[in-house]
Amino acid sequence: MSQGLYLSQKITLSQVLAPQLQQSLALLQAPTLELKALVEQELQQNPVLEEVLQEPQSGDKEEGRDEPLNGSMDPAEPPADLRFDPATEKDSRGPVDDFGAEFERLSQLDQEWRDHFSQTNIPLRSREEDDEKRQFMFDSLVASSSLQEHLLEQMRTSDLPETQHPIAELIIGNIDEYGYLKATVEEMAAAAGLPADQVLDVLKAIQSFHPAGVGARDLRECLLLQLERADRKDTLEYLIIDKFFDALGRRRIPELSRGTGADLDSVQEALQRIARLEPRPGRDFLPDNDVYVMPEVFVERNGSDYAVSTNNDHIPHLRISNAYKDLMAQASSSAEVRSYIREKIRAGKFLIKSLYQRQETILNIAREIVNRQREFMEKGVSGLKPMTMSQVAEVVGVHETTVSRAVSGKYMQTPQGVFEMKYFFTSGLQTSAGEGMSNTSVKEIIAEIFKKEDTLKPLSDEDVAAMLKEKGIVIARRTVAKYRGELNILPSNLRKVY
Repeated sequence: MSQGLYLSQKITLSQVLAPQLQQSLALLQAPTLELKALVEQELQQNPVLEEVLQEPQSGDKEEGRDEPLNGSMDPAEPPADLRFDPATEKDSRGPVDDFGAEFERLSQLDQEWRDHFSQTNIPLRSREEDDEKRQFMFDSLVASSSLQEHLLEQMRTSDLPETQHPIAELIIGNIDEYGYLKATVEEMAAAAGLPADQVLDVLKAIQSFHPAGVGARDLRECLLLQLERADRKDTLEYLIIDKFFDALGRRRIPELSRGTGADLDSVQEALQRIARLEPRPGRDFLPDNDVYVMPEVFVERNGSDYAVSTNNDHIPHLRISNAYKDLMAQASSSAEVRSYIREKIRAGKFLIKSLYQRQETILNIAREIVNRQREFMEKGVSGLKPMTMSQVAEVVGVHETTVSRAVSGKYMQTPQGVFEMKYFFTSGLQTSAGEGMSNTSVKEIIAEIFKKEDTLKPLSDEDVAAMLKEKGIVIARRTVAKYRGELNILPSNLRKVY
């Protein structure tokens, strides 16, 4: 058989999520701020949708019209003004619209807005000036420079000859965001086709730049550069870092004392001064990665109970535009126009329904979390109980994956502070009394034990396991070591203070 390209047909069966279901899952999983962006995108794509910016006052609306959607409505039942019966439509082949009359209405509306602005206390010109000032302020904001940009600027104003600028740029390009040089002198010399001594001379010049310690090849060199910059080369801490760095990393204080000839108190004071040095010189130039969260759920104490509510302030309130509903009812509208509007109304109604189903699902899950974690609401982390998503899903009446999507990236404001909703789902163990205790609570107890230990005689992992057993918590020594590592607590030999 000759080789070549051939066309063939093949029939297969596969499960594919419908677009509307994909949209519903995306709305459920999105946090509040991301949800708002998704809804705004849908508002731009669907002309029949409009956002209700504020609740209309009593007497300002027509009977049965312009009723905004609110959280008290059943998400499964659309509001009355969204219900549309296609059987009431009349088929017509008349003209789609009277463009002349439409232009007249738009002109009249424009004139009404101009009259409104002329009657306000703030003239339109003043509004334009305020917008210009605001835009000027935004344009004046300066983004913080990176560490590499900061070093390049110092290079241009330094005493380095211009002939060495390409070498300096090569070195700066190999400095990471923390300020450390990630390539060897030999590698950069080979890349530039220059002697290693010449590259090393330029590196020494860059190591004199700000911040102190930049361009170091390891932590030891970084700390030494900082001490040299501070004119502390003849100090005990410089000697410890230069000659006994391995013992310093293991906090072998007696060995440091014997090697340097200094007493234990002097070594302790030197270690304290070393601890004040900066191990990451480029820290000040790191991007601001602070994450600002907005709670999805609020939990407040109400007498002996807890009231749970969702954050609806930032959820867009949507409705179907009356203009398009009226256009559907007009006999002069063509079948093509009515078909287009009907499809958009159907998509808009599904979006509104999905938004309220989202809020209802998150609220039901939050209520079950509070119901199971009442002790946490009263005592804090020590009262956290083991809880799985399957347990909550069974009570709420949804699938476990729905619970996972609903709590993903969501935060809950409780009397104990703001916590991610996933924080409350944790495995655990049983105490000797048969009660469940979460792993998070056990870690909290272990951290408290280490905090109160005698620094002259630090506790071993086996000692902590024995103390937990006295409290009715039976765990192995290796489990204590695992939790201690997760808490970033050093082993006992490195915690000992002489």
